[in-house]
Amino acid sequence: MTITRLWQTEDFDSLSWHDVHIHGFQLESFITNEGVADIIFDIDYILKWENTNNKLLFTVCRATLRFHKVFGMKFMLDYATPTASMCPFSINGIEREPLTYPTGFNSFHWSIKVNWPQGYIEFDSPGFTQTLIGTPIVQSTQSLSFEERDKL
Repeated sequence: MTITRLWQTEDFDSLSWHDVHIHGFQLESFITNEGVADIIFDIDYILKWENTNNKLLFTVCRATLRFHKVFGMKFMLDYATPTASMCPFSINGIEREPLTYPTGFNSFHWSIKVNWPQGYIEFDSPGFTQTLIGTPIVQSTQSLSFEERDKL
């Protein structure tokens, strides 16, 4: 299996983030005069789902998902209502809607729905870059263990 290690905004329609786990995030590359920054998610990206003899196997790899020049972010995670223990959160997927500002600048409104515990992340950004930073592992779970992530 040939593995792509880098994807960009143009690849959006060929990617899926269903059940991807997010272990952390950070803001960096601040451009203060524009009021924007990059947000980087540390994720376990599911490269492949396969059903072999009624057994699901997932090819999972650690990756960074960086959205560029983020503006107008809303972020809500609720671990309290379901009385969930602290753990990486899992997302249902990522959606986008095109935006055109009065200045003619084109961007997207991004919506990341959290399916566990509860929540969402929304923001405007012109695009993203996703990069694999580990070695893909075939396993029966959708996320890497802390030990597997620490090896990277």
